[in-house]
Amino acid sequence: MHPPGADTVLVRHGDLNTKSNTVKRYMVDILAENLEATLADRSVSGDVEGNWNRPLIQTTEAAVEDAARAASDVFGVVSTSPALVVEPELETICDALAETALASYDADVGTFAVDASRADKRLPFTSEDLARRGGTAIWEAVEDEFDPEVDLDDPDITFGVEVREDAAYLFLDRFSGPGGLPLRSQAPMVALVSGGIDSPVAAYEIMRRGSPVIPVYVALGDYGGPDHEARAIETIRSLSRYAPNVDLSVYRVPGGETVSLLAETMEEGRMLSLRRFFYRTAEHIAHEHDASGIVTGEAIGQKSSQTAQNVGVTSRATRLPIHRPLLTWDKQDIVATAREIGTYRDSTINAGCNRVAPDRAETNALLERLLEVEPDDLFDRAEAAAANADRISL
Repeated sequence: MHPPGADTVLVRHGDLNTKSNTVKRYMVDILAENLEATLADRSVSGDVEGNWNRPLIQTTEAAVEDAARAASDVFGVVSTSPALVVEPELETICDALAETALASYDADVGTFAVDASRADKRLPFTSEDLARRGGTAIWEAVEDEFDPEVDLDDPDITFGVEVREDAAYLFLDRFSGPGGLPLRSQAPMVALVSGGIDSPVAAYEIMRRGSPVIPVYVALGDYGGPDHEARAIETIRSLSRYAPNVDLSVYRVPGGETVSLLAETMEEGRMLSLRRFFYRTAEHIAHEHDASGIVTGEAIGQKSSQTAQNVGVTSRATRLPIHRPLLTWDKQDIVATAREIGTYRDSTINAGCNRVAPDRAETNALLERLLEVEPDDLFDRAEAAAANADRISL
């Protein structure tokens, strides 16, 4: 829902406002580029203005809601609103609020409120003045049709007004965005993706903080199951809609021989050595891209291989930092986010990787003991696997 004549999308960012002027300008420019790429990818018309505090999308009334929804998927965006732009004068704003009320507010809607803010303190009216006068204008516009009711705590419809230096923006809806920082404003990371629920959510969270990801999938050979690779690729394809101007081609690493070796020769510590193989493989691919870290979907205690002790042991397989955005998340929160970002369905196809796990799980490993039982050439195998990886284009 939007005011009649709305043809502009108001884009709000959050963390960018904590940066120095130089860094903020750099990030706002990237945000504008990402907004343009998202609109183009979704075939939504609109021209982006990378304004300092409120980037705008100029479009048509017919496309304004589609543009606002598309922009609300862009990392760094806190929220968007389809907005009507008017002169920053009190009477003009009140007239526009009255017209909006006549088009959008009736007895079936319920209660209303005006949420007004004024960025330019030089204007001859305050936010309180605007809220009070605007509320009166709305009331008078509809009182002949029904008895309006004000509810400042939990209104059924909110008439929003943001008054800035050179314009006032009237809106009815706010589409929540992911927040964070613009994608490509931070160094890239290698993201290990299994196709399970957790790893694509972890990749999304790192992207939300501005880092592009280089997805790496380690093929498990006979232990992967027929749908294992397909679901991993599809989860990354789902993530690619949030990053239309970033190459998310997936590195497919041949790991079947090593998985078979570990399954045949190791009982104790098998899953930990497998993770160490994954991390070392990811490290080699990271070096090719000057990536600054490795991303995984691990959470403390979620699996036996992810106890605090085991995470400490497996992390020592690489000299790169391993970033675990979900480290303290509960499983239900991970599932909820997977549903929200669109990766859950593809992540829940049954696959065979659980067959790799031994009957007896190791929960309190020691590195010295693990080194005694794992293959001596494990890291050589990781290097060779990385060198033989191919890349799957989305």
